[in-house]
Amino acid sequence: MPILALFIVLSFTFYIFYKIKQVRSNRPMEKKWLSSKASIALGLFVALFGINQLFIYQTALSYFIAAVFLLFGIGSAWTGFKMYKHVLPFAQREADEFD
Repeated sequence: MPILALFIVLSFTFYIFYKIKQVRSNRPMEKKWLSSKASIALGLFVALFGINQLFIYQTALSYFIAAVFLLFGIGSAWTGFKMYKHVLPFAQREADEFD
């Protein structure tokens, strides 16, 4: 599953990218906005890693670990998405004020 590995690396790259942008930002709402985007990327990384485990190993323990990774990954991505929707108007207003 090389396409799955590509998505795993891509999601981790986006996580690192958004975390670096968050640290470099001076605006508080923009920091929260970037944090939510990083949370979505990290959640996708963990969920995709769990899916990858389903294809690599075919044992009961592997299925359990993959299920845990999927639950945590989807939960993190969902929480990040909800935070993203909540913070976006405030970040836009903050950007308009500073520009």
